[in-house]
Amino acid sequence: MLRTEAVKKVYAQKRGNVTGLDDLTLEIPEGDFVAIVGPSGCGKSTLLLTLGGMLSPTSGKVLLEEQSLYDLAPDERAKLRRKVVGFVFQQFNLVPYLTARENIEVPLYLAGLDPAKQTARAGELLERVGLAERAEHKPSELSVGQQQRVALARTLANDPRLILADEPTGNLDPETAEEVFGFLEALNSEGRTVVLVTHDPNSAKRCKRTLKLRDGRLEDGCTTTTQANSASPGTQPL
Repeated sequence: MLRTEAVKKVYAQKRGNVTGLDDLTLEIPEGDFVAIVGPSGCGKSTLLLTLGGMLSPTSGKVLLEEQSLYDLAPDERAKLRRKVVGFVFQQFNLVPYLTARENIEVPLYLAGLDPAKQTARAGELLERVGLAERAEHKPSELSVGQQQRVALARTLANDPRLILADEPTGNLDPETAEEVFGFLEALNSEGRTVVLVTHDPNSAKRCKRTLKLRDGRLEDGCTTTTQANSASPGTQPL
């Protein structure tokens, strides 16, 4: 589903160039659940944004469903991204002056969906994440965990086949973090591909594979886990 070919990303800075990704080649098949781990500054978030069509590499190719992302015109790349990719961020990135329902409707509006269908779809997704009664509340009126669940619902608005998650449990208490990770497991069990950046070794162990980054390169001996990837007990599947 997703692969990179000799991807390099160099950031130009006053004190000299900094390499974010260095000749990185990997393949992520459909239905995989991959954890990306490594020390701070090793290139994890750079890799995730590059995989999702959000950050152009300096050289190399990123192929999503055999389409070379960065050979597409920007509007075509954005169209493919909206259709296939869903992002989950540590900071949620909710629009503060919109309600939970309206935040979920944003990608549906951008996709040109009929307003009535936008509202219906947003309602369905809020129901699935257990927040139907909070539909008209703004982010400031929601708990941190509720905000992340709204962000997850928004991620699912266009029914993406690929979920890219950057430290989605980093700001959450243990109980809420477990709930959110269970949602990701449920999404993967439905056949979606999930790529997760995490500092949490326990979360990484629950993924199907772990890719270790250091200085923008994959370390030798990337681990593969054989643990069954099913939703945690008590988690409501999405």
